[in-house]
Amino acid sequence: MSVNEQVLSYPIPNDAALEPPAKWAELRGECPVAHVKLPSGDQATLLTRYEDVKRVLADPRFTRQLNAPDAARLSAEGGGVFSGEMAQIIPDGGEEHQHWRRLVGKWFTAKRMTALRPAMAQIAERLIDDMVERGRPGDLKAGLGFPLPVYVICDMLGVPAADRDQFSYWSDAMLNLTRYGQAEIEAAQSEFFQYMSGHVAAKRTEPGEDLLSELIAAGGPEEGGLSDIQILVTGMALLIAGHETTANMIGKMVSMLLADRSRWERLLADPSLVRTAVEETLRLDANSGFGLPRYLREETEVSGTILPRGTTVVCSMAAANRDESVFEAAAEMDLSRSPNSHLSFGVGAHSCLGQALARTELQVVLEVLLRRLPSLELAVPVEKLERVEGLAVGGLRTVPVSW
Repeated sequence: MSVNEQVLSYPIPNDAALEPPAKWAELRGECPVAHVKLPSGDQATLLTRYEDVKRVLADPRFTRQLNAPDAARLSAEGGGVFSGEMAQIIPDGGEEHQHWRRLVGKWFTAKRMTALRPAMAQIAERLIDDMVERGRPGDLKAGLGFPLPVYVICDMLGVPAADRDQFSYWSDAMLNLTRYGQAEIEAAQSEFFQYMSGHVAAKRTEPGEDLLSELIAAGGPEEGGLSDIQILVTGMALLIAGHETTANMIGKMVSMLLADRSRWERLLADPSLVRTAVEETLRLDANSGFGLPRYLREETEVSGTILPRGTTVVCSMAAANRDESVFEAAAEMDLSRSPNSHLSFGVGAHSCLGQALARTELQVVLEVLLRRLPSLELAVPVEKLERVEGLAVGGLRTVPVSW
């Protein structure tokens, strides 16, 4: 059976923690519009070529309306950040979505991120101190990768970082593919909803200098602001996105750079490469998770294939980022690659709102690690690193390091 006739299991199985499945290159070359079976058992269409993924993510006909009756379910349990009821509360498109982005995006500008850099560096220094004090080997994910983004996003939202373990559990449940059952997911969503409801109510009584307080101060929809439920769900979404993806990426970034010692040595010799190195690890991340699903409201054509209305498309940015027709020596890590037009943060109206925050956190972590722990190395062979399984986000279970 040719690759064009196969219905592949998705996510595509892969034991390697940092390397892509060989099937990606085969699909880009022979079957860029592939049939896949999701964890729910439903079928969808997978895109792996750069131009196709870029076009679909920017096309308003491909929507986030994954709660449509004929949309494919990602997980057998349903719900979650892609297709649950709460996923539909933030406006999906048009002027309403742009209005939401303008209100929230003021907190994620490059200028604001530059102002946050010194505080981020101080947090990184303190966390590294604690990790060194505990002794080697240490787990870079637990000691640095997870807590740093949590501290930052909690401060921006005005919620206590001391609750970070609870946030992590709630986030995992809402990012579920195969790890949790329906009862666990519903309980986690209810607990998270009640928790954030309490914080929004407290901000109304005692506002602070944080994003939630500013959204409340903007008034309701009739005054150009957001509704109460939109503010609440925005807080939940930012708490999930603001720590889960970056926490995982910190561990993957450092692992990729340490997997070949010459990369780390090059950065030690030339720290000015930190910015381009971060972009290159984002491009080469082969363990980024599910990708972005989209629902097609009308028939259209992609790479010569007619997709009927009601098709659910999965855009694999990670596979697209290794497209040889776009990136020279696409499978190789080039720490000075520039320009680097990777799709890791998406494109178009729904590109990642927090990409400036993620980039800044990754750069700061790398800068501080190079300065503080120049002898850093993986404490296990790369082959022993284990992938996070069963969630819509990709990551490593632990990142054992020594120094």
